[in-house]
Amino acid sequence: MKWFNDPRSLEELKRQYKALCKKHHPDKGGRTSDMQEINAEFDRLFERLKNTHETADGKTYTKQESNETSSETAAMYREIINELMKLENIDVEIVGSWLWVTGDTYSAKENLKALGFHYAKSKRAWYYHSDDYRKLSRRKYTLDQIRDLYGSEKVKSKPDLKLYIA
Repeated sequence: MKWFNDPRSLEELKRQYKALCKKHHPDKGGRTSDMQEINAEFDRLFERLKNTHETADGKTYTKQESNETSSETAAMYREIINELMKLENIDVEIVGSWLWVTGDTYSAKENLKALGFHYAKSKRAWYYHSDDYRKLSRRKYTLDQIRDLYGSEKVKSKPDLKLYIA
């Protein structure tokens, strides 16, 4: 592995991919050939780790494959991150396997909808997850409670710098 540092779970792979995009994305002054290599390596690792996840306390587990395959693909996630890199004045956060977007989202509303994000009115935030998610309980959680349950990693936004990892 040339670009990734031996990720043990899908969440860790996504975090490393975001960090590499921050450094090597052509919109950030990186080289297109480097980004192509990163994307190819991400695709290979995504297929290997797509059922390996981690809990908030850092333990990894393997999700049992069902007859239905996950609708999330490496290309979908890559496309979402690349589009989020272009938006300004927003905060992006990975919470478990979900993406949450807060901040000045009104100006980015149409872009977020086009990317498949949904608005959670009670949390005042936009969220994205793969289509195979089904809520199993009726309990309502605040965004802070969700962060506590699954852990979170924030990606911040500055008006003049776009996205960078805090």
